[in-house]
Amino acid sequence: MLTHLSIRDFVIVDEIDLDFSPGFTVLSGETGAGKSILIDALSLVMGGRGDVSQVRYHRDRAEISALFDISLLPELAEWLTNNTLQGDPGACLLRRTIDANGRSRGFINGHTATLQQLRNAGEYLVDIHGQHAHQSLLRSAVQRDMLDAYADNGELAKAAKSAYQHWQRLYQQRIAWEQNSANYQQERELLEWQQHELTNLNFSPEEWQTLQTDHSRLSHVASLLEAVEKGLDVLSENETAAISQINAVVVQLHNLLDYDSNLKTALDLLASAQVELQESVYELKHYKQHLDLDPHCLQEIEERLATVHAAARKYRVIPDELPGLLIKITSRLVELSAGQADDAFLENEIAAKNAYFKLAKKLSKTREKAGQLLAQQVSSSMQTLAMEGGQFSVALLPLEQGNAGGLEQVEFQVSAHKGHPLKPLEKVASGGELSRISLAIQVITSKTGTAPTLIFDEVDVGIGGRVAEIVGNLLKKLGEERQILCITHLAQVASTADQQWQVSKSTDQSNSKQVSSRITVLGKQGRIEEIARMLGGMKITETTRKHAAEMLQNGPVKK
Repeated sequence: MLTHLSIRDFVIVDEIDLDFSPGFTVLSGETGAGKSILIDALSLVMGGRGDVSQVRYHRDRAEISALFDISLLPELAEWLTNNTLQGDPGACLLRRTIDANGRSRGFINGHTATLQQLRNAGEYLVDIHGQHAHQSLLRSAVQRDMLDAYADNGELAKAAKSAYQHWQRLYQQRIAWEQNSANYQQERELLEWQQHELTNLNFSPEEWQTLQTDHSRLSHVASLLEAVEKGLDVLSENETAAISQINAVVVQLHNLLDYDSNLKTALDLLASAQVELQESVYELKHYKQHLDLDPHCLQEIEERLATVHAAARKYRVIPDELPGLLIKITSRLVELSAGQADDAFLENEIAAKNAYFKLAKKLSKTREKAGQLLAQQVSSSMQTLAMEGGQFSVALLPLEQGNAGGLEQVEFQVSAHKGHPLKPLEKVASGGELSRISLAIQVITSKTGTAPTLIFDEVDVGIGGRVAEIVGNLLKKLGEERQILCITHLAQVASTADQQWQVSKSTDQSNSKQVSSRITVLGKQGRIEEIARMLGGMKITETTRKHAAEMLQNGPVKK
């Protein structure tokens, strides 16, 4: 239940602090006094859309705070705990600020909160019925949503919508496959031929490296052989071979070692050089023996290189990328092969369709049951709203293939007078009748909700006289179960309320451009004056005041 509302620098409100009570409270006042500002402020603090135009002229920031008693809302308390937004036990404080530069911030129990979190919390707390609800009631989608809300079909309707969308996605995929099957077949044939060609090429990055190395070696085999032979000749085979000369030096120095031991270091180094040179001679001879002089081998390598280069040019890649291209072609063929399974496509689509129809049929059953009960209750209310003999019905018009909303179109039908056939609401209801039927539906469906606070914003437009008194009694009875706030211009409705607040507008004497709206909690005499104004307009007579006092004294019709 809403217990306190604080509004600062919001539109034409300078500063308002309101303490709320249980039961039925009405707000009344002259047109343009700012009665709907209360609704706008509550909508904003519950995550509604805001902009800088809502900041009071020449002020830095608008701020709204709403305090709720949630001791009877364990689900909200759990949600707050799960989102680390808990505050004092049994209480929930929502706060919203909008700066003059457009920055907006939200808070729940002092914790920074997103607008979506404010909206989620608000769904537990307040249900607002706007003044144009009777106009939107003519739309089929609104009628369906109202019936689903009455039947508590929220989750089931979402599941059916999701299942329908999934089925349609699979259906569109199958249709697209069928339409493009010829193109897919051509693509698959081309890829299969390319895969066969590249597989037969049997080419790898390792082979490419080997081919390049071998080709470089075989292309220069004559130069290599000439260098090896020259090296062997210089080192060991001619008359002045290096090894022979070093050996002679070693022998001569060794013979002189007895005369000077300092030659030992030089001899050791020359001995090491002898070993290294001899090893080089062995390696060069080994290399010479294995140096391939077969011209056919070079020809084969050049032919292989030419084949690889031709394939690379054909597929417009460098040779190194040919193996990766084969992997891509194989992967695409796997995708096409999976898509080629028309039976699998169809099986998945049929399974999705069956899942949708299962949910949709369940949804239809709940709608049928709820629709019958709603029709009975609204028809009963119509008898007290100056439509004696009238009848209300909820028709479920079948849709063969269904849609995201289910297997039927929900259509509210009405017969405003006894003996008249049922017809769609928008074709038979006058403006006044539509307002009364809309109010009856809203009152009935609101009883099924969980929000402890209900707000009715001029939903009684288009009615008057005895019907207005009956509407007041309906809201009064509803206030025995929930906290009801109603903005009204009707004295008959206002007189049935437990509390009445007057909204007025005044101009700052020091600044004629500065207008302020304020709310006054009326006592008995104040209510008499306000109801008299609502009855008599500009000129209030004693007779009007007596009439107002009589209306207040009689109060609502007892149950």
